[in-house]
Amino acid sequence: MITRFQTFVKLLSVSRPYISTMNKIVKVSENELQELVSVAVNSLKAGNIIAVPTDTIYGVAGLVQNSEAVDRLYSVKNRDYNKPVAISVADISDVYRWGQVTVPQALLARLLPGPVTVVLNRTTDLNPELNPKTSLVGIRIPDHEFIREVARSCQEPLALTSANISSAQSTLRVEEFENLWPKLDKIFDDGMLGDTFHSRQGSTVVDLSKKGVYKIIRDGSSLKNTVQVLSSYGLTDDNTS
Repeated sequence: MITRFQTFVKLLSVSRPYISTMNKIVKVSENELQELVSVAVNSLKAGNIIAVPTDTIYGVAGLVQNSEAVDRLYSVKNRDYNKPVAISVADISDVYRWGQVTVPQALLARLLPGPVTVVLNRTTDLNPELNPKTSLVGIRIPDHEFIREVARSCQEPLALTSANISSAQSTLRVEEFENLWPKLDKIFDDGMLGDTFHSRQGSTVVDLSKKGVYKIIRDGSSLKNTVQVLSSYGLTDDNTS
């Protein structure tokens, strides 16, 4: 005969994995920002992969200079290793360390921080095992205080890609990538990031690796503004050449 206690123990054992996963979720609060940043930094420094909010969609991140973390990021996403991963930094000055900038700093300041990824030739400081088949790197400064503070505190870039299985829909709530939770160390939840198809388009990706021209790689959510800024500085569209 099964006692009530035995039934309780059985139910507890079934639910424990779910409870354990739920404990990974950390609510982002402005009042506790520095404490939460410390939690994120400690996890990243340990080589883990975490989920983070950005100014567009949720992303998963690991430390760029840690090759094992980069491998783990690809594994979490089930991502093709031939597909490059962008990096996220805190400030425009960081862009110059990791990418060979071809445009005026004032132009970068018009685009960043914001929903734009600028693609530049990489510098030798960047981990050669990140995107080893290309000399280019996409660099982001999301307009989101939490992720910028994390990158600033780490004092190195974050490898950043969307929080979803590769080729699946981008996510605006942490519940939308629940299938990834078991593979993540922490999930930083900042609530709903947007509620339209436009919100899910992610950042506009623009190749600025050649002087005087630009090439749109992905339209993203800031295409019109990006093109206007680039054109105002005299850059021409290399997509039509």
